[in-house]
Amino acid sequence: MWSTGLYVATLLAICIIFMVSKRRNSRFNKAIILPPGSKGFPLIGETLQLLIPSYSLDLPSFIRSRIQRYGPIFQTRLVGRPVVVSTDGDFNRYLVQQEGRLVEMWYLDTFSKLFAQEGEARTNAAGLVHKYLRNLTLSHFGSESLREKLLPHLEDLVQKSLHRWSTQESIDIKEASLTMTIEFVAKQLFGYDAEKSKEKIGEKFAHISQGLLSFPLNIPGTTYHSCLKNQREVMDMMRGVLKERLASSETCRGDFLDHALKDLDTEKFLTEDFILQIMFGLLFASSESTSMTLTLIFKFLSENPHVLEELEAEHERILKSRETPDSPLIWSEVKSMTFTLQVINESLRLGNVSLGLLRKTLKDIEVNGYTIPAGWTIMLVTSACQYNPNIYKDPLTFNPWRWKEMQPDVISKNFMPFGGGTRQCAGAEFAKVLMTIILHVLVTKYRWKKIKGGEIARTPILGFQNGLHIELAQKDS
Repeated sequence: MWSTGLYVATLLAICIIFMVSKRRNSRFNKAIILPPGSKGFPLIGETLQLLIPSYSLDLPSFIRSRIQRYGPIFQTRLVGRPVVVSTDGDFNRYLVQQEGRLVEMWYLDTFSKLFAQEGEARTNAAGLVHKYLRNLTLSHFGSESLREKLLPHLEDLVQKSLHRWSTQESIDIKEASLTMTIEFVAKQLFGYDAEKSKEKIGEKFAHISQGLLSFPLNIPGTTYHSCLKNQREVMDMMRGVLKERLASSETCRGDFLDHALKDLDTEKFLTEDFILQIMFGLLFASSESTSMTLTLIFKFLSENPHVLEELEAEHERILKSRETPDSPLIWSEVKSMTFTLQVINESLRLGNVSLGLLRKTLKDIEVNGYTIPAGWTIMLVTSACQYNPNIYKDPLTFNPWRWKEMQPDVISKNFMPFGGGTRQCAGAEFAKVLMTIILHVLVTKYRWKKIKGGEIARTPILGFQNGLHIELAQKDS
């Protein structure tokens, strides 16, 4: 009886071990079924292939060729890191809703070293920290602030900027609009005065933007080294302003920096360095994409006179409806510029200034029979759905009128120029309102012609081979 019992127990143990082993092997085998793709060269992976310029508004050839070979989700290696690239719209929309659960925000090393101080990568802030940062940004740049405070200042900024541009022989729209935006946002953040400051913050950010996708090789002579040098100079300038504020706390300007310094005692996660990080991030986010989209709008208007004609008609109607044509813009007028918004949306759709969103997986993620391991990076190519011919007919054609017929639910699912989910850009409305005001002043008071440039070059961020230079003149001159 004992031998029979021992035999049964042994057999049962073997069965249990076999089942556990099978389950573990199954889990292991399942985990190593990665999305198809190539890891490229040692260390650099396929970084060089990604950076090869493409000369179209379409997805970069790096993405298109791999979609044809591997499907909408594939793996690669960029700057030494394993990355899964997703052009699957449904999967991308799902992931942006899973912030803090399945994924968290992540940056390439070039971005992380720009935005982090002393090794403290708080740009990935989550939970209460992210909520605080979003509310703080919205309180200074959101709808209420735009309506109650910023609108007249923005119009004054645009009036002065376009007048200054018209006195020059020609201007590069990207550089000029980046400087204009940077200087305005810097003033709202920490009281920067472009006329009095020795530091030309706009020029420094122009150099910073050039090094964002360069290989992170920090030695003299490299683009990345120059990028970091300009970043340090901007941070030092802001640190000087912060120290002055702390030394004279009785002076209150009511700007972003004052607000953040006031919260130092109540918000435990806030530090002086973190406040500087936040301001630097806002300066970058507000300027780069806005200036590039504006450049694209000028290109499209130059190439599509019928769109410019419709735009001028909309703004002339607004002037004629006023008792005094030269009276300042009011909020209701801005919100009534429907065709202007269509022009901006169409430019954002086609521009896709940033190739996509970067997220880091917090746990293994199953998709289409593959596993994306925890700790990997996912590049959500949100621009792919904005070129989907099933959603946008003739997707590479500039057609602002298409937005008149599109339903809100279709737009929300297939148009994410400012990200999505809880990480959607808090400055989205600020950017649109600024572009709206620029177009209003432009088409009612100025005429222009393209001098040179305007040829698209993605690397993979949207850019122009020779900038876009225009000659601007007042209509009555």
